[in-house]
Amino acid sequence: MDVLTCPNNVTEFVLLGLTQNPHLQKILFVVFLLIFLFTVLANLLIVIPISFTSTLSAPVYFFLTHLSFIDGIFTSVTTTKLIIDLLYQRRTISWSGCLIQIFLEHIMGGSEIILLISMSYDLYVAICMPMHYMTIMRQGLCQLLVVVAWIGGILHTTVQILFFVNLTFSGLNINDHFMCDFFSLLELTCSDTYKLGIMVAANPSGMCLFYFI
Repeated sequence: MDVLTCPNNVTEFVLLGLTQNPHLQKILFVVFLLIFLFTVLANLLIVIPISFTSTLSAPVYFFLTHLSFIDGIFTSVTTTKLIIDLLYQRRTISWSGCLIQIFLEHIMGGSEIILLISMSYDLYVAICMPMHYMTIMRQGLCQLLVVVAWIGGILHTTVQILFFVNLTFSGLNINDHFMCDFFSLLELTCSDTYKLGIMVAANPSGMCLFYFI
């Protein structure tokens, strides 16, 4: 459909969620709430002891603290809306809310991927060059790798957001998903999605390949 004849008149999206069965929704609410609380608590039990224990100052613990912090936020972003919708059977999300969710999803997901690559390098040095480990994995380098992870996540999510804000929607706003996901939104837009879909898929893959090399 021609974008010029396709006005952007969608202000909210309807998330179909995991099921339409009210009884099953209550069961899923309890299940996902328990999983969410367990995940957040587990990450806090990693972050807090490491942060306040001076003996746990090795690079692996430094990376693990940031990884747990990112994982806790990522879990909150992706499951909080789902849990609320299952409880109140409210399945709508505003356009701006969808934009914020996509932004947080990708900045946390992108940062986590790069941080995991940094942790794999840390393990490589620890196993293959144990005598030079503390010389190579200095505190300054570890901090730099974490900063690079956050910058990479910001760049990644910026690209995704630029794609999203340029999508044009007209009337069709029923999203067959439990959260705002870029690929599910591509099915609703009346913009040309062929090249856009390729670029969206290539963005995270190219980012991972670049940082891994």
